[in-house]
Amino acid sequence: MDASMWVAKTGLDAQQTRLTVISNNLANVNTTGFKRDRAMFEDLLYQNVRQAGGQTAAATQAPTGLMLGTGTRIVATEKIHAQGNMINTQNALDIAIQGEGFFQIQQPDGTLAYTRDGTFKLSNTGQLVTNLGEPLVPAIAIPGNAASITIGLDGVVSAELFAGGGAQQLGQIQIARFVNPAGLTPLGDNLYKETIASGAAVVLNPNTAPAGQLRQGMLEASNVNVVEEMVNMIETQRAYEINSKAIAAADGMLQFLKNKI
Repeated sequence: MDASMWVAKTGLDAQQTRLTVISNNLANVNTTGFKRDRAMFEDLLYQNVRQAGGQTAAATQAPTGLMLGTGTRIVATEKIHAQGNMINTQNALDIAIQGEGFFQIQQPDGTLAYTRDGTFKLSNTGQLVTNLGEPLVPAIAIPGNAASITIGLDGVVSAELFAGGGAQQLGQIQIARFVNPAGLTPLGDNLYKETIASGAAVVLNPNTAPAGQLRQGMLEASNVNVVEEMVNMIETQRAYEINSKAIAAADGMLQFLKNKI
């Protein structure tokens, strides 16, 4: 295969992957706490035809070299952990994190996962759980005779009880912070898993620097900007078309040579 065709083919593959990333962002525009992905490109190895600084004569060197690129590839996808907009739901069990941090969720195997999705429900025992029934850590149990629930900026959960029971403090919500949140592995179901790249979780009380604050009755929306993603999609489409034309041009040149032989 002609070298230019191979180079253009790598461009097609990379742009196809980028379009997949953009499509996933757009598909999750309404997903609570979703963080958009960005595809990161890098160039491939170069064919070093002539080395820069090589001798061209006894006392002269080449100021530049002749190096031919072999294409591009997607080297990584990065989660952009920018703050999403706050949506007022007026649901006492909805909690948004304003600032840095993740809720800690206990998995069925006993390990911890992390999420920005604060859509919590009550289990049949009154415990705060996710939409999949996985409990929040530390565990918070709401008594059956609670008339109202209050969650402070600092994560302190209290309830006003029926029949003159007064106010009762139920527990403290804590959030986890990571040195490199982009290094977390997405698991699906709005959950992330700790990795070596993310660093170990640092558990803090909310509203304690550098941890964020909790906002009761609110949810964090996806940070996907639809207009920006549409622009990226058009840019990707045009880049794909250009690489396709490069393959067509190389094929036309080969066909011309074939007809001349």
